[in-house]
Amino acid sequence: MSDEPAQGPDDRSDFDQRLAAARSRAGLDKPANGAAQQDKGPNPFSVATRLGAEMVASLVVAVAIGYGLDRLFHSAPWFMIGFVPIGAAAGLRNVFRAMGPGDKD
Repeated sequence: MSDEPAQGPDDRSDFDQRLAAARSRAGLDKPANGAAQQDKGPNPFSVATRLGAEMVASLVVAVAIGYGLDRLFHSAPWFMIGFVPIGAAAGLRNVFRAMGPGDKD
């Protein structure tokens, strides 16, 4: 049938060693290092970007609402002046909520 000898346990361990060496040369074992890097937590740059976007977005929405109400009621800058602190408070609330502990429920 076949001229190859039957493989024993020694041949299996040799194959496993050669396979592990080939996988490391090919870079197939690198995701294990990436998984360890993900356990360190979120990237500080991404956290800072998210928090800045939270503040800017809430202020933009507040200014847009104030501007729209000023145009609707012809009240000059009064609604915008009133909504800027509301937007700032909403932005700070979102930042504190994002930086605080996980789930408070």
